Amino acid sequence: MIIKVLQIIIVVATILTGLISLVNPRGVEGFTGLTAPGGRGVTEIRSILGGVFIGLGIAVLLLGTRETYQMLGITYLAIGAVRFVSIFLDRSSEPSNWISLAVEIIFGILLLVPHEPR
Repeated sequence: MIIKVLQIIIVVATILTGLISLVNPRGVEGFTGLTAPGGRGVTEIRSILGGVFIGLGIAVLLLGTRETYQMLGITYLAIGAVRFVSIFLDRSSEPSNWISLAVEIIFGILLLVPHEPR
């Protein structure tokens, strides 16, 4: 039961991350390091960080199957794996990158733990 609650919290956090990126794309700069000097960049932040995270989270909530939770978990682990390599390739060993990596690994693992579908 506790795993299911944690998984739902993660899904809601995923949607909230997307909503923040959608509503305030320039506001994500402080944590992500992404800047958007023009409209095209702002659109990318809204659509990719916003739309994809919102869509993934809503899909999990609507479908509620074990596979959708696993899909989101694999997504977080893939993001984390790429981030880990990129930290070294790009020489971006900053605290916010390590925090993001830890969150992605924790979220990914927790979402892969089996639970009873709703």
